[in-house]
Amino acid sequence: MPLVVYSALRLGLFAAALGALWWVGLGGWLLVVVAAVVAWALSYVLLAGPRDAAALWLAGRAERRAAGRRFSAQVESDAAAEDAEASVVEARVVQARVVEGPDPQVSGAGGDRVDGGDVADGGDGRTGADGPADGESPADADGDGAGPQSASPRPSSTP
Repeated sequence: MPLVVYSALRLGLFAAALGALWWVGLGGWLLVVVAAVVAWALSYVLLAGPRDAAALWLAGRAERRAAGRRFSAQVESDAAAEDAEASVVEARVVQARVVEGPDPQVSGAGGDRVDGGDVADGGDGRTGADGPADGESPADADGDGAGPQSASPRPSSTP
């Protein structure tokens, strides 16, 4: 990859400039700034060949991406085969749903609740298809006359 080679050469020039300027006696932030400017100037003059190779490599990569080929031919053919297989599986699943009908536990059509309590009939979704039994309050859904039941009994605070 020409881009990696060019980047490594530029970093090498920066390190060489940094070392030479430090040896001369430059220090602090001025050392880093001057070394960066010197490395930029030297890379412009000395690294024209690697820079052109990196630019051509990047241009070729951009052309391949624009053409829609982001990967090698083998990877593209594997992806196409996987897509075709996924389409076949998806078609079978859709066909099975059409033949068998929708799953009643998943269906929410017509105002039906998943648990069978019909919203249109006044059901609250907790007590079955028709709501509470006759003579039963909505809070006393289990019919024992004790009212709503708690999942975890709490001790009474009054003696």
